[in-house]
Amino acid sequence: MEPPVVLRKCRYAFLTLPNYSLIAVANALEPLRMANRLVGKEIYEWSVISIDGLAAEASSGLTLNPTGALEKLGNVDILFVCGGVNVRESVSPALLTALRRLADRRVPLGALCTGGYALARAGLLDHFSATIHWENLSALREEFPRVRISDQLFTIDRDRYTCSGGTAPLDLMLNLIQLKLGPRISQLVSEQFIVDRVRNDTDRQYIPLRAQLGVSHRGLIRVAQLMEENIEKPLSLEMIAKSTGLSRRQIERLFKRDLNCVPKRYYVEMRLRRARGLLLQTSMPIMDIATACGFQSPPQFSKCYRSQFGYPPSAERKLGEKRARLPESSEATALAV
Repeated sequence: MEPPVVLRKCRYAFLTLPNYSLIAVANALEPLRMANRLVGKEIYEWSVISIDGLAAEASSGLTLNPTGALEKLGNVDILFVCGGVNVRESVSPALLTALRRLADRRVPLGALCTGGYALARAGLLDHFSATIHWENLSALREEFPRVRISDQLFTIDRDRYTCSGGTAPLDLMLNLIQLKLGPRISQLVSEQFIVDRVRNDTDRQYIPLRAQLGVSHRGLIRVAQLMEENIEKPLSLEMIAKSTGLSRRQIERLFKRDLNCVPKRYYVEMRLRRARGLLLQTSMPIMDIATACGFQSPPQFSKCYRSQFGYPPSAERKLGEKRARLPESSEATALAV
């Protein structure tokens, strides 16, 4: 009988900046704890650190202990910079120097929430794809043109691991667990946290239109809200115009200027995003989903869906079911025995 496979321990460190997002850090730590519990082995180890070794205060006013000093950090597989509000004020010259030294040592670097700003300031995301919380997307694009900013939930590009805030760190960790322990363990971890599915790097963070456009575009925001409130029975452009006090031509001009698309296309894409969520998160029949999202017939729905995502709704549903049924990897099975 062959000896069981024993995986090398994986060590992560979380460098907390002042006013870091506690929910982002918790959503990164908890999947690691749960993975250890499910396989019955301490596969993951983690530490919370700060520049000076003192517990940094989160934006909620709470702290995490124990907190170690960055200078005493041993070997880690990834160091995550954990940001939150007012991240610019939290990035000091000492932090930038420390991050560059870590990069010189070939330490893989990641970031949670707004922590990507620190990596970008240090020049450590130049020519990498990276993700940051949607509130900071536009500013980062302007300030760091050499960084390929993505609106994905998370991005893995070589040895850079960046994600948005909130629950996005959970998605990043589930995918890292999947790479190490297999899709079945990742799925089991997600089920423990009442997560409908393991989202991947093709999923994008929801960016409110108000954040994309600014508060000065009240008319356009109202049009989009009306569309979102009328998914099952889409409104005609004439009805939208009447409800908002704008002319049809004004609406078309606003969409072209600010969103670079026509209103009809924007409305269809909104309904298709809703349909994708229903396909992946419910067992509703495809015909019912087509009706719920305002499509006149399943063939029309299938045609629009294929045009948007590259495959029909039936294939999306099968892919989701396949991911849920994937067996544990041989490594994870051996660990759980």
